[in-house]
Amino acid sequence: MHSDESRFRPPSLDACSGDQERQGKEGAEKEGQRREDRDSGRERERERRERRREREREREREREREREREREIEREREKREREREREKRERERERERERERRERERRKPAGVEAGERGEIERGRESSSKQK
Repeated sequence: MHSDESRFRPPSLDACSGDQERQGKEGAEKEGQRREDRDSGRERERERRERRREREREREREREREREREREIEREREKREREREREKRERERERERERERRERERRKPAGVEAGERGEIERGRESSSKQK
């Protein structure tokens, strides 16, 4: 009926082997659950790291946009400064031309004499052309 092994084995060992088998299955299930938990924990950690990296990349992009805005503001400021300098030089040149014009006016004879002299010179030119 029974093999020699089962005949000589006390019943308590049979119960133990069943317990061991059951414990083995439970242990394997627990190990599987632990593995799943560990894997899902790793997955959650990986996702957390990825979200952290993405937030850092977004912060870096925002910092770069801010630096670009600052560079643009600086370029505009420099452009306005160059324009002010150009206008200042232009006003200075205009003042210099005006000063020279007044100086020429001051040097030439005043009033009728200047007009007469101009007419005399023009008369000479026209008379020389007629000859």
